[in-house]
Amino acid sequence: MYWTSHSRYKMRFYGLSESRVKRVISFPKRIQEGIVPDTIAMMQSAGTEKHPYEIWLMIQEEKTRRKIISAWRYPGRTKPGQPLPEEIMKEIRNSI
Repeated sequence: MYWTSHSRYKMRFYGLSESRVKRVISFPKRIQEGIVPDTIAMMQSAGTEKHPYEIWLMIQEEKTRRKIISAWRYPGRTKPGQPLPEEIMKEIRNSI
């Protein structure tokens, strides 16, 4: 696995450990096409019923490794196919 500097920054910002991110990769609740070409978005639900959130990753599969591009915490619950908020999309686009 290869961690971009952006993904490491976002993990620190959201308080996500490497093991937590690896758990999302190993047991994603949902996988869908990423917003950046040739990427995959993976999600795992977290939090409580009263305070739900989701952990999202954007990864890119390369020939010999998996590249972790970004990680973030989304407040609440998303529905499959629901677009990400514009501020998250803008931040991801600017970091790549």
